[in-house]
Amino acid sequence: MPVEIIRVQPEQVLEFVRKAEREALKTFYDFSVIWHEQRHAFAAEQNGETVGVAEVRIAASLAHVEHVIVLPQHRRQGIGRDLLDAAADVANYYNCHKLTTLVPHRGAAQQFFERCGYREEAVLPQHTFKLDMAAMRKFLL
Repeated sequence: MPVEIIRVQPEQVLEFVRKAEREALKTFYDFSVIWHEQRHAFAAEQNGETVGVAEVRIAASLAHVEHVIVLPQHRRQGIGRDLLDAAADVANYYNCHKLTTLVPHRGAAQQFFERCGYREEAVLPQHTFKLDMAAMRKFLL
């Protein structure tokens, strides 16, 4: 019986990914140790309202900032920096040697991360939405 490729909703693949991802990552990276990946989420709250969030993914002694989002009216108050500091604390706890993220090259997000101690590691030409993206990193150890 031939395999049929069908289009599905993203949430329909979550269970399969949960079961198969560890082995797939070991194969992909040719990394022989057990792959431990974790996600940590942080929220900034004011008067019971969430005004900012951050999410970091940790795997193989590396931490990657997935999201840092602060509501526009709460920006430039140090909330984003505080969320990144919380992510760095968790990354340090798990002995990560650096935090990374991907941002539009020479844009406002890159400037923000640079003010938070990140440095440009590489530029990926026409990577996302045909924009040059800067791979940013901050060494922790």
